[in-house]
Amino acid sequence: MANVAVATANKPAWVDLATKDPDAAREFYRKVFGWDVEVNPDPQYGGYGLARVGGKDVAGIGGTQSPEQPTAWSFYIATDDAEKLGKAAEAAGGKVIAPAFDVGDQGRMIVLQDPSGAFISAWQATKMGGFQTQGTNAFGWAELNARGLEKALPFYQKVFGWTLKRTNDPAMPYTEFQVDGKSVAGALEIPPMVPAEVPSYWLVYFEVDDVDRSHKTALANGARETVAPTDFPGGRFSMVIDPQGAPFGILKTAQR
Repeated sequence: MANVAVATANKPAWVDLATKDPDAAREFYRKVFGWDVEVNPDPQYGGYGLARVGGKDVAGIGGTQSPEQPTAWSFYIATDDAEKLGKAAEAAGGKVIAPAFDVGDQGRMIVLQDPSGAFISAWQATKMGGFQTQGTNAFGWAELNARGLEKALPFYQKVFGWTLKRTNDPAMPYTEFQVDGKSVAGALEIPPMVPAEVPSYWLVYFEVDDVDRSHKTALANGARETVAPTDFPGGRFSMVIDPQGAPFGILKTAQR
């Protein structure tokens, strides 16, 4: 893992994929986003690979840790103190799913669950700070899809100090989480038509130059479409599920 500057506390720091077939996943994302994935040879990292764009770290891909663990993307927020964050999460009505632990000499991580049931991780950096770049073919956005959004929002306000910016459109209620007046993530209530067995979750989006082209490339390489390329006030997006079962979004943000 690379030696990089420490990420800013309470802002997105990293995303990584836990998958039952890391080799196939690395090849899929290489074709879709042009990622060059380097697997760490040190056994303590369990075959974890760093995905890079132009030589800069953008995401991680590794194997699941148990047969029960689903294939999924995880979203990390930077923190200066993982243990303190865990206590704050419990005080705010959440749960600590995996108490803070060392990841080699790279940093410490903790896995939390908000009151709506969605999982979110946090990263306390030492050697590895997180994203080295964002933008094209890298992290673009993350979105909380919640069952009971109103009980989840105070959790994020208390734990990460996020403020809320809400839309006024009743047809499409949306909340943006902000740090110092800048939006860092979004949130919405899971629509009623989504099957009840789908739990609350965080969805990671990757920014691209052309949503339609990247979407077609993903489908051609075994992904399943969940939302076709669609315009929205902030740009254009689509959603797919990769061949191993991990949902993610494809995003082109409109120029502001």
